[in-house]
Amino acid sequence: MSEKPVVHVVDDDVSFLRSVTRLLRASGYKVEAYSSVDEFLQRPSSQAPGCVLTDLQMPHRSGLDLQKALARTRHALPVIFLTAKGDIPTSVRAMREGAEDFLTKRAPKAALFDAIERAIARSLREEKRRSCRAEARAKFDALSRREWEVLAGVLRGLLNKQIAEKLGIAERTVKHHRTSLTNKVGVSSAAEMALLVNEAGLDRADIPAV
Repeated sequence: MSEKPVVHVVDDDVSFLRSVTRLLRASGYKVEAYSSVDEFLQRPSSQAPGCVLTDLQMPHRSGLDLQKALARTRHALPVIFLTAKGDIPTSVRAMREGAEDFLTKRAPKAALFDAIERAIARSLREEKRRSCRAEARAKFDALSRREWEVLAGVLRGLLNKQIAEKLGIAERTVKHHRTSLTNKVGVSSAAEMALLVNEAGLDRADIPAV
């Protein structure tokens, strides 16, 4: 079961950081507070879903710097900007780079909670997608080299006889490897295998040519 989503609040204004943290915890959210981007980035690694609520202008590294750093991680969390000093070009840039929302610190609580709920829902969807991809990838990781080669032939729509000719082995040997392949990945048709390959995030470079 997934961990409870965490709202990470990043703001160099200690007073505001404290008040927002108190507000969110009183509203039932699990909250972690940080007074700088560096402090947030140095936190222990975690795959818990959630979102980041960050100020825009901060000393040393800004909220946009934080957004860029998160985008480079394997488990990037959705970002919500909450700032006293926003402008249209900056907000447009932030949204284009994937921010969930861009709010002022005077925004109504309802708008803030709505943004957080959307960000958490997005994080949970992405976590589920990553989990499904990891499960699919694990199935393919169990394949032998020969099973990979048979898979390549199946994905090309080749018959067992054609795969055997390409690999220089007996057709019955192809049938044996194909049965083993089917048992390991849990699907039998070429169409289902193609879908599973896509779900696992594999591309042609990952699959040996036949």
